[in-house]
Amino acid sequence: MALTTTSRRSSHLIQSLTPHRFHFSQRTTIINTTIFPQPTTNHFAYEFEDTKSLFSSVNTYKLIRSTANLGMASVEPVVDFGTWVMSSRLMEVGLVRELVLSVVKRTVYEHFVAVEDTGEVGRTVEKLWEAGLRGMLDYGLEHAVDNDSCDKNAQQVLETVESTRVLPTSSVSFVVVKITAICPVSLLKRVSDLLRWEYKNPSSIKLPWKLKTLPIFADCNPFYHTLQKPSPLTITEERDLELAHERLTTICDKALETNVPIVIDAEDTSIQPGIDYFTCSAAVKYNKGTKPLVSGTIQAYLKDAGPRLFETKKAADKMGLPIGIKLVRGAYMSSERKLANSIGVESPIHNSISDTHHCFNECASYMLDEVSSGPGGLILATHNLESGKMAARKARDLGIGNDSDKLEFASLYGIADTMSFGLRNAGFGVSKYLPFGPVSEIMPYLLRRAEENKGLLSSSHLDRHLMMKELKRRMKACVWQKERVNSKHKQDPYIVQVKM
Repeated sequence: MALTTTSRRSSHLIQSLTPHRFHFSQRTTIINTTIFPQPTTNHFAYEFEDTKSLFSSVNTYKLIRSTANLGMASVEPVVDFGTWVMSSRLMEVGLVRELVLSVVKRTVYEHFVAVEDTGEVGRTVEKLWEAGLRGMLDYGLEHAVDNDSCDKNAQQVLETVESTRVLPTSSVSFVVVKITAICPVSLLKRVSDLLRWEYKNPSSIKLPWKLKTLPIFADCNPFYHTLQKPSPLTITEERDLELAHERLTTICDKALETNVPIVIDAEDTSIQPGIDYFTCSAAVKYNKGTKPLVSGTIQAYLKDAGPRLFETKKAADKMGLPIGIKLVRGAYMSSERKLANSIGVESPIHNSISDTHHCFNECASYMLDEVSSGPGGLILATHNLESGKMAARKARDLGIGNDSDKLEFASLYGIADTMSFGLRNAGFGVSKYLPFGPVSEIMPYLLRRAEENKGLLSSSHLDRHLMMKELKRRMKACVWQKERVNSKHKQDPYIVQVKM
C-alpha cells in the first residue's frame, strides 16, 4: 500500500521507531522497499580512477605529507602510544612537553588542525575555496569550567564569525559552536538533569528559567543519568545560565549580521539535553524563512536518534520554523557503553555498526525528503563512502545540487579527502571541518580525535592507495618530461648550442 499523505506517513514512522525497525518512508513510496532509490542509468558514482582530476588541487608536497601522516595514523599501536604520552604526567616535564608538542605540531597537528589563529585559518579557507571546497570554522576549545573561561571562549567565537567578512563570499559554510565552551559543564549537567526529570515527571517539577524550545526528548532516551529528583537551580546557577544564553545570543546576532550560519556540536548523553535545550531555544528565536541560522547535531549511533529527529522536525513544522540538522555517527561510543555497563543498564548506543549505518542512512533519507520540498537544511558529516554515495544519488534524484543551500557534505580536515574531492567533482557542496587554535590548547581535541578515529584511520586504505597512485603518476610524468627534454636537446643542435 502506498503512503500518499503526511498523516499516514507519520503514523508509519511512529510505529516503526525501534532500533531494528526504524523505517523513514519517502513520500509516495511503498512500505518495506529500500529507503534509498535503486541505481538508474544516471545514478551517482565516485570517479576514483582519474587521480589527476581527483587531486588536481593538491600540490605534491602536501600529497606526500598526507600519505605519510595517514600511514602513521593507521597503525593503532602508534596512536595508542602517542595518546598515552600526551595524556600522561610526562607532559608536566618541561623538556618532554616541548619535544612532544614540537613533534605533534609537525605531524598530526598540521594534518588534522587548520592552523593556530583566525588569520592563518583564513588562508586555509581560501586554499580550500580555490580547490572547490568550503570551510566549517571551529575554534577548538571546549569544556569551560567558569564564567571567565566562557567569556574568553565566546569572544573567540565572535572573532571567528567576524573573520569571515574578509573571506570570499560563501567560502565558509558554517561556524561551529560548542555549548561546552560558553557554558560551564557542571551547569549543563544540572540543566540536563532537570530537563530529564521534567520530561518523565512533568507534574512534580517547575522550571521557571526554561525558554520556549523544541522537543529534545523521545520516550526511548537514556534517562538513567537522573535517578533522583534534582534540586532546583540556585540563584547563582540561574544567573550563570542567563549569562550562557547571553553569550549564545551575542554569537547568533553576529552570525545574522555577517550572514554566516552556525552549527552546534553534540556531546555525550549526560549533558546532551542541556546542549539541545540551548540549540532549540536559539532555533526558535533565530530560524526564520526557509534557511536556518542555527543548526543542531543528531548522533546516529544513539538508539533514540531517529525518534528525536522526527519529533523535533514535526514540532518545527508545526511552528513554521526551518530546521537545520547536522547528521553524524557519533564520538563517545566507549565512554557511553562503559557508563551503561557500570550501572547495569542498556547501552544507548546501537548494538552493531550495521545498525548505526542503517540509522544514519535512514535519517539522511528522511531529511533529504523533507528539505527537498520544504524549508530547512542538512549537513551530512560522514567519512563513509557508501553513505555518501547513497545520499548523493538520492539528492540528485530529488534535484538537490551544489547550487542549493539545502545540503552540505562535510568531513574532518585531513580525513576522507578522496571522498570530498569525488563529491566536489560530482557537483555537490562539500565542506571540511576546520578546527584551529594553539597546539598546547587544542591538545584535548587532538586526543579525542585520535581516540574516536582509530578505526577510521586504520581503514583509510582507499585514501592512501589513491594518493600513492597519484604520486606514482606524477613521478612517471616528471621522468617522462625530463626524458623528452633530453631527447629534444639531442635532436636539436640549436637548443644544445643555446644551452651551452
